[in-house]
Amino acid sequence: MAKSKTSYRCTACQYTVAKWVGRCPECGEWGSVEESAPVLAAVSNRPGATAARGAALVPNSPATPLSQVSATVSRAKTTGVPELDRVLGGGIVPGSVVLLAGEPGVGKSTLLLEVVHRWARRGPDDRSLYVTGEESAGQVRLRADRTGAVHDRVYLAAESDLATVFGHVEQVKPTLLIVDSVQTMLAADVEGVTGGVTQVRAITAALTTLAKTSGIPVLLIGHVTKDGAVAGPRALEHLVDVVLHFEGDKHSTLRMLRGVKNRFGSADEVGCFELHEDGIACVTDPSGLFLHHRDDTAPGTAVTVAMDGKRALLGEVQGLVVPTQNPSPRRAVSGMDAARVAMVLAVLAKHGGSRTYDKEVYAATVGGMKLTEPSADLALALAIASAERDVPLPSGLVVLGEVGLAGEVRRVTGVGRRLAEAARLGFTQALVPPDSGSHPAGMKVHEVATLREALRFVPRRKSSED
Repeated sequence: MAKSKTSYRCTACQYTVAKWVGRCPECGEWGSVEESAPVLAAVSNRPGATAARGAALVPNSPATPLSQVSATVSRAKTTGVPELDRVLGGGIVPGSVVLLAGEPGVGKSTLLLEVVHRWARRGPDDRSLYVTGEESAGQVRLRADRTGAVHDRVYLAAESDLATVFGHVEQVKPTLLIVDSVQTMLAADVEGVTGGVTQVRAITAALTTLAKTSGIPVLLIGHVTKDGAVAGPRALEHLVDVVLHFEGDKHSTLRMLRGVKNRFGSADEVGCFELHEDGIACVTDPSGLFLHHRDDTAPGTAVTVAMDGKRALLGEVQGLVVPTQNPSPRRAVSGMDAARVAMVLAVLAKHGGSRTYDKEVYAATVGGMKLTEPSADLALALAIASAERDVPLPSGLVVLGEVGLAGEVRRVTGVGRRLAEAARLGFTQALVPPDSGSHPAGMKVHEVATLREALRFVPRRKSSED
């Protein structure tokens, strides 16, 4: 015995609800929930009863044993941009769809223009098609002249109609397709405005089908919202194979490419680039950008190592302590979590004998680096103590450790990899939490269990008689 079961589906995001509602609870679209076709449900008193199934269809090709599926068909091909290949897991896989999202002006179009140029230089059979719906062909040509990305096998189409884009693909027969951006494309047979939820989802689905059936890898540029998320329906990120975020500070030339989703490799890799007037360049050793090179260590500075994905980056933490007559001393923070800095100051006062309650305290990083992980707590505490005593830390010292409210120094992850990066850059001493494992040869490692033990490495201020 079977009965029909009515359900309601959102036409924007395909979310299913049991009863009609005016606003979709998934995507927030108003008036998009409609009644879908009834679903037959089996009602049986027998245990293990299952849902009723429709008539079975004979597949066009039988299922293949996994051991007989060729692995060479989906082997990644290098893009010619080492840092991009690093994040992608070795290169771009034929038939894959990659979504590159980032804020306006961060350099997404410049990066992908460099990709199509290097892709075309691979060989005579490698043609790339760059489709832009935001700029004219002349604007893209001006950028290509400035960055040196002009090539005979790089084809350009200033088009926003999806059907016309497919026509360009038929004519050019590229081995790489760039769409800039997916929010500017328009499918004439789909309802909705350009950039709307319905349009973006339909266009992404069509481009994904094109990539899977033809084997052409597709790179999509996507817009982001005010909070940094990819604009459009959440299903957009589920449809594509790889999601990358391109980030950067407008006051700095450094750009970070982070993997958010990757079906072909690790999703925690980070690529570093530097944006110049004449293009974008890979930065294979970004640690030097976050260190101020000087002969002698200055008071109020400490060096730590942060993990950005699987990449170890050395950064410099600076502290400044200034006496003031203001009853409410100022606390200014740049590049770190202000709440974390306030906590470290409180622990310093309780367990380190610090007297900063009547002084202004400034804490910052160098080179625009963002330090949010707790492993920089101990470096921040020593930098503030060094600034308060007006004496520098020992030369060649790197500091790692999380500081607890009880004044203990807690272990952090990846100490071996962090110290190896510090040793490669010439650091000879390290302050680490207890039981941190092995360390590089030639580096003197000091294990400290409490903040009070770590403060012994900050020399006391010399008296005037000395």
